[in-house]
Amino acid sequence: MTDDSDPGFRYAEIAEELTARGVSRATMFGMPCLKDAAGKAFAGLHQGELVCRLGRDSPALAEALRLPGAHLFDPVGGRPMQDWACIPPGAAAHWDNYAEAALIARR
Repeated sequence: MTDDSDPGFRYAEIAEELTARGVSRATMFGMPCLKDAAGKAFAGLHQGELVCRLGRDSPALAEALRLPGAHLFDPVGGRPMQDWACIPPGAAAHWDNYAEAALIARR
C-alpha cells in the first residue's frame, strides 16, 4: 500500500520499482538519486520533493511546472537547472509518472 503522505516512503517505493529495471541508487548534491544504466542521474529526493530531469522545453517539464508548488531545481541557490523540476509532495501520487518520464528522457 502506498503512503503518499510520506515523501521518503514514496520515493523508496519508486526507487525499488525502477531498480528492478536496471536503475541504480546513488547520491547527488547530497540527496538520494536514481541513475540510468549509463550512470546518468535522472531523479532524486530533495527536501521532500521529487526532482526529475525531464528535459528543457519538454512537454513533461512544462506539465510538471504547472503543478501547484512545482519549480525548477536550484540546489545551490540562484542558478536553477533548466532541465530539472521539483515536484511537490502534494503530487506524490503521480511521482512514478514523472520518474518514468525522466528515465525515458535519458535514453
